[in-house]
Amino acid sequence: MRAEIRIPSILKIGGGSFSEVAALLSRLQCRRPLIVTDPFLMNNGLPEQLRTQIRDAGLISEIFHETHADPTTAIVEEGVRVFLKGGHDSLVSLGGGGSPIDTAKAIGMLATNGGRVRDFKAPNAPTVRCPTHFAIPTTAGTGSEVTRFTVITDVETEEKMLIAGDVLLPTVAVVDYELTLTMPPRLTADTGTDSLTHAIEAYVSRKASPFTDALALSAMKTIWRELPVSFHEPGNRTSREAMMLAATQAGIAFSNASVALVHGMSRPLGAHFHVPHGLSNAMLLPVVTAFSVKAAVGRYAECARTMGVTKSNVTDEVAVDQLIRSLYSRNAELKVPSPRQFGIDQERYFALIPTMTAQAFASGSPQNNPRVPESGEVEAIYRQAWQ
Repeated sequence: MRAEIRIPSILKIGGGSFSEVAALLSRLQCRRPLIVTDPFLMNNGLPEQLRTQIRDAGLISEIFHETHADPTTAIVEEGVRVFLKGGHDSLVSLGGGGSPIDTAKAIGMLATNGGRVRDFKAPNAPTVRCPTHFAIPTTAGTGSEVTRFTVITDVETEEKMLIAGDVLLPTVAVVDYELTLTMPPRLTADTGTDSLTHAIEAYVSRKASPFTDALALSAMKTIWRELPVSFHEPGNRTSREAMMLAATQAGIAFSNASVALVHGMSRPLGAHFHVPHGLSNAMLLPVVTAFSVKAAVGRYAECARTMGVTKSNVTDEVAVDQLIRSLYSRNAELKVPSPRQFGIDQERYFALIPTMTAQAFASGSPQNNPRVPESGEVEAIYRQAWQ
């Protein structure tokens, strides 16, 4: 089959890569970068370290630190104002959970394409090239540093809008696992499960290719093995390094093969109830997998064998059953709450199921699922996930 693969022009991978950002900026003739980060990282001083590194290289920089876990259109618009007023020629996003990276993608998009974020909601796509963008993740999870997607919440409608386009792909991804060593267990679990979801959905997606298959299988094998280690042993450098690389591999896989039903359903759940993205994926992954398997038994069985949750000589049907059981068991081990346990109001949750279902389909992701659902089936999955 034919496949067109998009990855950043430069991937800088390994411990200590963070110290080479300024040199890379100079190499690409970026003289006035805007650093996009969040308040949490500002408090621990990492963005200031980056700005010092950039200034020592003779470059001018400014820090925009208004991003948060669910980037909004209001934050993006303020970031565009800062970018244009400061005469910046490039962006350096620094942060975890994808939020600063997603925000920087949207800032660059509007800086060159104009308009409002909702103008580019999928299936509409920006076409004008964005400014040079350096993406530096501080969690092993979203893979946003290597993807051509961003997700921004519309403050007027509370919809998490998926924006997709080749121009959103960062120019440079700096993947330094040492930046993840201070991640707390809850964030480790949520972002790691997000990466696992990326890998599984990329592999079973209707847009999968041999290129993305190789990356997805490698990522899911590593994540399944190493996530419990990183969760229980936060300072384990070997495990953190493996998780960081796997998250990037999974990001490349889903950026080029697309995600599917889990992501389509998780975005509305996050937008309406402020559930962190990785956690909402974790809530949905087992139940969506159980719904989807009969349309791609062989593919899901291969996931089970690669992850090591079943023996290689069992039938596909047995392997798939063990995969679903293992996903539920892993959620229990990582203390992933259901929507009910998370504290969501039951009446509001069930009242919003039709709206969340419509928004899930609007993202386009469910159409990539091996079993394409009908509206009533998505509503049923939301109800099942409640418990």
